[in-house]
Amino acid sequence: MADLDVTVVGELNLDLILYGLPEQLDPERELLAERLALTLGSSSAIFAHNLAVLGSRVGFISRIGDDPLGRIALERLAEGGVDVSRVRRVSGATTTGLTVILPRPRFRNILTYPGTMFEMCFEDLDLKYLTSARHFHLSSFFLHRALRPRIPELFRRMKEARLTTSLDTNDDPEDRWGEDLNEVLQYVDVFLPNEREARKIARTEDLREAVRLLAERVRVLVVKLGPLGALARRGKEEVTAAPLAVEAVDPVGAGDSFDAGFLHQFVRGADLSTCLAYGNLAGALSTTCPGGTEAFRDRGHFLRFFRERWKA
Repeated sequence: MADLDVTVVGELNLDLILYGLPEQLDPERELLAERLALTLGSSSAIFAHNLAVLGSRVGFISRIGDDPLGRIALERLAEGGVDVSRVRRVSGATTTGLTVILPRPRFRNILTYPGTMFEMCFEDLDLKYLTSARHFHLSSFFLHRALRPRIPELFRRMKEARLTTSLDTNDDPEDRWGEDLNEVLQYVDVFLPNEREARKIARTEDLREAVRLLAERVRVLVVKLGPLGALARRGKEEVTAAPLAVEAVDPVGAGDSFDAGFLHQFVRGADLSTCLAYGNLAGALSTTCPGGTEAFRDRGHFLRFFRERWKA
């Protein structure tokens, strides 16, 4: 069995990004995009891919369809150095999901066909494989509809096996932010929401209050603040980090890349300041190319960026 640093359970699909479309999509008109990018998508897969490129040994479990989209996504993930030997490919009517992203100057539209991500269940998971690592991570809590009732059990089992754990819920498409998340958080060592998600989960519009409430429920709370950087809180210790100034091309996957950078250092025992700084660096790199993984796939670009900006 592979000697792994981090194992990941999550969704696996591609992102189709269409640039230059008008904000108002008029019906019955053929609207022309200026350019497109077809990249590895999904929060979990972007996280796993970029974490592996950073140098962590990463194993991934998901469920995909036996279709071209699934094959391309699996190949992209493996090319990044992720062990995909436990990804389950299933034939049937439900195919691998796809997300279409329409970036705008002030916002973006995200359209997702979930496909097999809604069908992945507890029986798809190899628990012995998952517990062979030092750390366990799950993304997109609210998209795992078949798995969700047993996610608390999954995290409990990881803790019983003495792994550290992390969770990034991402958005709740139903905007309900269910109470079952509370049961999971008791087993979470590192919780990684963005500012909006933190306020939604804590059920308060006051960010400071959200930080206080959530920090009482997990060992380490990390909140991604977009243009304001990020903060981390562990007990009474709180650390903030300003964002890096880069020429941003695309914000898709920046939060997942931040998670990868933060946890790459966390698993190695780094202090919160180092984890935050490395997370900001990875998130900033992600924005310099279209999609969430392309900046990491360009090996020369990746190495130059870190060589110039990271002072170990």
